[in-house]
Amino acid sequence: MPPAVPSLPLPSGGSIPIVGLGVWQANAKDTVKAVGWALQAGYRHIDTAALYRNEQQVGEAIRNSSIPRSEIFVTTKVWNSDQGYESTLKAFETSLRKLNMEYVDLYLIHSPVKETRRDTWRALEKLKHDGKVNFIGVSNYNIHHLEELKTYAEQLPDVNQFEVTPYHQRRELVQYCQQNGIIVEAYSPLTQGEKLRDPPLVKIAEKLGKSTAQILIKWGLQKGFVSLPKSVHETRIKENLDMSGWEIPEKEMGILDGFDEEFVAGG
Repeated sequence: MPPAVPSLPLPSGGSIPIVGLGVWQANAKDTVKAVGWALQAGYRHIDTAALYRNEQQVGEAIRNSSIPRSEIFVTTKVWNSDQGYESTLKAFETSLRKLNMEYVDLYLIHSPVKETRRDTWRALEKLKHDGKVNFIGVSNYNIHHLEELKTYAEQLPDVNQFEVTPYHQRRELVQYCQQNGIIVEAYSPLTQGEKLRDPPLVKIAEKLGKSTAQILIKWGLQKGFVSLPKSVHETRIKENLDMSGWEIPEKEMGILDGFDEEFVAGG
């Protein structure tokens, strides 16, 4: 049996596994296989979205596993064109039907849409109140979006999901979230592969006997982030979860901290 993935406590109670499988840009066939492999390897956190068009396959893979639904943390998101109070509630029901689940663990606003984000947040709060969602949060929100949300929210987001890597560190936003009790979820932690052969990163990985992907994920974990690496390859899925029993030393963390160049992989 694979070792349990550590979790972080969430602001409104409960916890979230610190590593999750992202399925952005994974097609239907690959999604079923990747989620299945991930669950076998020990993942208990899957991150999808309406935009990804693979919620149905995520649900299928979870049902095909022998793991109780209650042990798997499932995230999905409302897309921008579906935002607004009634339309968000409708979009959620569509996602729930595709997932074929009774509830979602975490429901996120995919991006802040000026005209609708207030009503969308109100819809998320209702979904949580009604017991259809355990936790609610946002994605791609900057500080001014979060400050605005404070003026009308009954509760702050449990998480803010955005791109953060050694190459794009978003220090002010990270600090703001951590000071306000909002968990940082790092998407595209592997820079969508763009920096995996960067010589200074390769040097650190070779010194520590790890892959460059493992170094990027571990950097975020040591910063206190939840990491959402995406892969559809079984060996890499397993490798990306191998985070226990080792640390990046302080010296190498300092070198990684110097990589910041505002590089955006996107997505």
